[in-house]
Amino acid sequence: MKTKEFDKILTNRLAQIKQILGSKAEEYAQDNDRLHNFKVAATMNQTTPAIALWGMATKHLVSVTDLINGKLSPSNEMIDEKVGDMINYLILLEAVLKEQV
Repeated sequence: MKTKEFDKILTNRLAQIKQILGSKAEEYAQDNDRLHNFKVAATMNQTTPAIALWGMATKHLVSVTDLINGKLSPSNEMIDEKVGDMINYLILLEAVLKEQV
């Protein structure tokens, strides 16, 4: 892949991350806490926010694995969605872990 094409993918991904995490904040954040859902899920399941988040992310990781292993037929839209989901969950995981420090 040429640098120009890769840079286009990177630019598009960064824009999608910002858009999706911003729009999802309206749905999931409460009291200005972007990690609200993971904290509540952790309380409900008697675990930590990081473990609760990882449980939710695992569902998306299974889809990525299915995509890699040919169990899902890839399309540009599916690749964008599945890869984007994992990137976003890793960003959220970073926030959860850094909040603990």
